[in-house]
Amino acid sequence: MRAVQEEEGLLVTLRDLVGAFRPLWVRRLDEELAARITRVPTVLNEYHYDGYGLNLDSARRAALPLALLYKHYFRAETFNIERVPSGRVLLIANHAGQLPFDGMMLATAMLLEAEPPRIARGMAEYWVSELPWISVAAARTGALVGTPRNCISMLDAGECVMVFPEGVGGMNKLFKHRYQLQRFGLGFLRLALASNTPIVPVSIVGSEEQQPGFANLRRLGRVFGMPAFPLTLGFPWLGPLGILPLPVKYRIYFGEPLHFDGDPSDDDASIEEKVDVVKAAIMRGFERGLKDRQGVFK
Repeated sequence: MRAVQEEEGLLVTLRDLVGAFRPLWVRRLDEELAARITRVPTVLNEYHYDGYGLNLDSARRAALPLALLYKHYFRAETFNIERVPSGRVLLIANHAGQLPFDGMMLATAMLLEAEPPRIARGMAEYWVSELPWISVAAARTGALVGTPRNCISMLDAGECVMVFPEGVGGMNKLFKHRYQLQRFGLGFLRLALASNTPIVPVSIVGSEEQQPGFANLRRLGRVFGMPAFPLTLGFPWLGPLGILPLPVKYRIYFGEPLHFDGDPSDDDASIEEKVDVVKAAIMRGFERGLKDRQGVFK
């Protein structure tokens, strides 16, 4: 027991020592995150976890590097985030950029800019749950495998859930298809109808240029067990460095909440009409963002 206590004491000392060498502006950002995350309206059990594996201490540790990216690398700005209602809500956004920095930045915006701060619960692809360590880290910071049951359960608990209906097809779109929405899945709209949940369309401007892709070798990707094998300006030519995004400027536009009525078991054509309303709202955000910005990097 004494040895364990000494080891824990050493870890605390090392953590404090490392913290002392952090720049003041980093420490202030960490303090801001700590203060905001205590205001997140998520119900935790006696062990400080929610029913889906989220731990706010883990979320805070993960949030600091993301907040640094948000503020100082992507220099993100949000517009009309006050439109996001309290309680259950679906954030429906475009997806691009080869790696899910768009989801990370949207989640960071909800933590740093929304009132009250929210943990945006990501609906991850099925293959994420099969990745060692990453699957656990995703759960601890609020993400879950995107099954209808998981999504409905979180919405019933009053959570904020973000969904990217383009899926892998959007994330790996080619540069020539930037700001062209790929096919949307219909599941999110059926879930909104089943749970009487408002949808807030979100238009992310900047992510579509963060890692320009000019080809996608899907067959080669399947050989490695990946849903895609994109060829970009940096990957695979620069090795691990090739996966880093360009320092584009992010602009995140929140549309007016959309409320839909109907039967979630309606035929696909009826659901598609409602999905088209969401897509049109996202496209309007694109038009606004592309008109307002002065360039990809500013």
